[in-house]
Amino acid sequence: MNWFLLLIAGLCEIGWAIGLKYTEGLTRLWPSVATLAAMVVSVVLLGVAMKTLPVGTAYAVWVGIGAVGTALLGIVLFEEPASFARLASLALICAGIVGLKLTTP
Repeated sequence: MNWFLLLIAGLCEIGWAIGLKYTEGLTRLWPSVATLAAMVVSVVLLGVAMKTLPVGTAYAVWVGIGAVGTALLGIVLFEEPASFARLASLALICAGIVGLKLTTP
């Protein structure tokens, strides 16, 4: 269950990172409210997941999900470059996330 909560926390991490772009410097009310809510949910779920998961593993997976998801959405939503090197680097982060999952009791 804590791995599932960590996944949801990572998805909320993506939500608030992308949300920041839409807040225009926290000057737009509803995008700012949604972004701040995603931040709170993300951190709370990370904290709950850390009750049983090792802190280093949980944090690395949380950040990794957020980084990969945000980078991929940046490519899709904001036309950021999708070079081979960039996509390969994101694949390496995914491999690290899977490795941490497989090696954590």
